[in-house]
Amino acid sequence: MNTKTSALLTPREAAQKLGMSYPALKHWILAGRIRTVKTPGGHHRIPADALDEFLAAPAGHPAPAAISGRNQLLGSVVEVTVEGLLAKVVLAVGNQRVTSIITADAVRELGLKPGVQAIALIKATEVMIIRP
Repeated sequence: MNTKTSALLTPREAAQKLGMSYPALKHWILAGRIRTVKTPGGHHRIPADALDEFLAAPAGHPAPAAISGRNQLLGSVVEVTVEGLLAKVVLAVGNQRVTSIITADAVRELGLKPGVQAIALIKATEVMIIRP
């Protein structure tokens, strides 16, 4: 489907379809991570078919179950260190790094290795802000 025939979504509509926050999608737009077209007024619109690559499950993997968590950061695995029963997995999300300690079994089951796309699902009861 090309952009001319694909339905155009507002960033809020696209974020909702992707199950992510509006600010996170705006970061993707500004970073050129997702294809957009601009309206005559300069507003971004996302062709519906531009979401396909983010909604499709990787080959050989089932689509993830729906989840209520919205603090999801899509990134690329840059480091996996397995030591005994635990593993450290580092994702690159934009120019930031997110580190998670998970089981070695989970690393194997998910097929995590450098270069693989993965989502960090963050569940926290508190978020602290520090001014540098």
